[in-house]
Amino acid sequence: MTENSAQAGTAGSADGDSAQGQDWSKGRPVHFEIQAADPQRAVEFYTSVFGWTTEDWSDFAGMPYFGVTTGTGPGIDGAILGRPGGENAEVGGPVMGATLTMGVADFDEVAEKITAAGGTVALPKYALPGMAWQGYFHDTENNVFGIHQPDPEAK
Repeated sequence: MTENSAQAGTAGSADGDSAQGQDWSKGRPVHFEIQAADPQRAVEFYTSVFGWTTEDWSDFAGMPYFGVTTGTGPGIDGAILGRPGGENAEVGGPVMGATLTMGVADFDEVAEKITAAGGTVALPKYALPGMAWQGYFHDTENNVFGIHQPDPEAK
């Protein structure tokens, strides 16, 4: 393992363990990237809705790229970056993104923050019976993301 991969947490030994004690053999999410036609607008959206903090890493990355810290404790951090192809990225192109779901304490409160910040509902709130409330939204860059409120009483 190289020094850089150990620092970035992106590689481990052949048995799946890294120097940091992480089991890399399970494919656990360790980083996310949110593509945006306007990265600064996306930074403003996610910081206002979820309180994430960002750091401009554009000079290091050689492109618009903002490191994202989502909080402390268990979870993952990531980045917001310029979408290859900008606003007119070709559907079916090489990188279109993935769906990220954020755990929240109060679904309705966060849903209100999302729409107030310029997001829209993609799939309204629904119950995962006995487990949680789930729903999906579009951010200001038209990316889809979910929010998930654990609730054993959901039905």
